[in-house]
Amino acid sequence: MNSSCIPSSILIGLLVVGSLSVDAVARGSVERSDSAGVQLQASGQSLATLVAEYLTVDDRERAEALLQSILGHPEASLESVSDVLPESRTYEAAPVGMLPSQPVRVRGEALSYGLFVPPAYDPDVALPLVVCLHGAGFTGDSYLERWAARLGEWAILACPTAMAGTWWTRPSEELVLETIRTVRARYRIDPDRMYLTGMSNGGIGAWIIGMHHTPRFAAVAPMASGIDDVLFPFLANLRHTSLYVIHGAKDQIMPVWLSRNATNELARLGIAYTYREHEWTHPHAGGHFFPRQELPALVEWFQKQRRDPYPRNVTVVRDASHLTDFGWVRIDATDRIAMFSEQLIDQHGDLIKRKVYAKLAVEVRGENHIEVNTERVRRYTLFLNDALIDFSKPLTVVTDGSTSFQGPVTPRVETLLRNARRRRDVDTLFPAQLTIDVLP
Repeated sequence: MNSSCIPSSILIGLLVVGSLSVDAVARGSVERSDSAGVQLQASGQSLATLVAEYLTVDDRERAEALLQSILGHPEASLESVSDVLPESRTYEAAPVGMLPSQPVRVRGEALSYGLFVPPAYDPDVALPLVVCLHGAGFTGDSYLERWAARLGEWAILACPTAMAGTWWTRPSEELVLETIRTVRARYRIDPDRMYLTGMSNGGIGAWIIGMHHTPRFAAVAPMASGIDDVLFPFLANLRHTSLYVIHGAKDQIMPVWLSRNATNELARLGIAYTYREHEWTHPHAGGHFFPRQELPALVEWFQKQRRDPYPRNVTVVRDASHLTDFGWVRIDATDRIAMFSEQLIDQHGDLIKRKVYAKLAVEVRGENHIEVNTERVRRYTLFLNDALIDFSKPLTVVTDGSTSFQGPVTPRVETLLRNARRRRDVDTLFPAQLTIDVLP
């Protein structure tokens, strides 16, 4: 079986902290609504219509005008807008069955993914989504044929095609995320039952993309793969994501010690996982394959996994190229840390060798008390809702042992809408956010 080995190194860059796109920059400040601006003439338009257009319109000026119109709408309140947001995504009858070579655009380039939709799909009923990443020498369509039969008809299956199986690169990472967005725009997907898996080269992608975008997935299942140990610190991101690792003991392409080392590190970090090491061999692939004997247990495991959208304790490790939202937290600015290149794994630099990354550990303790511990973090943001705190009571945030915020946090319609549009997410809603500068 044709498969590429793991590249041996990672390109490094340095983070230069400059102006950052954040909503509140002052230490301990809370975002405040600013309703100034030109109001959109929206006579006769319903709140639902305005919200739906605001979330999807590309033109920023139009979006801002829509936002101001929503804020001035007589029916706009936190409760009404929160109710409207999930309903802004509507679904109609769509093609079902085997749908190879579906188009998706990444950075202006036309790419594709294979798609299987169960024939009984009902646009009123949300289904799970399994994203499967192919090995080198294969395509999404070739994996579509084998994995649709393996999984059955309980979930929608998407198999993107990456050029030469380069799943560790930034374009491939973006391909996976854009495939998910594209499928979710056409089909009703349960946001708490999205799963990422991959075989060989695709398993590398499952590890890396899963670690960087953990809050999106209920489970990650890498097969016959592994990661460089300089990436081991990012395994901490998987604390709330179910893991199922499969590897052949006689794998001659991707040595089994790769999965053994990764799972040993998971155990050291106290992160739960399921590890299956099989002894089967294939006439053409040797030990580097997924045996059918392992399939029933994997499918049964997938079907039991659910995402917790608002875990009360979160750990996030970032390099300088991934300072993006991570569930309800975000690292905004850091000290000098490593930055991955477009190829992600390219060559080792000093900061990569020393594993110099930023780390944020956040925990909601008791009632309206949040403890935060940082490493190389200069600024961070907490996105808040009533699943995490009680807005009727003061909030205390302690950072590295010192109180960094104490007082009321006010949920606002504007914050709710801006976050929903920026995240392109109407499933996890945050009507308040707090940005805190970390004392030196």
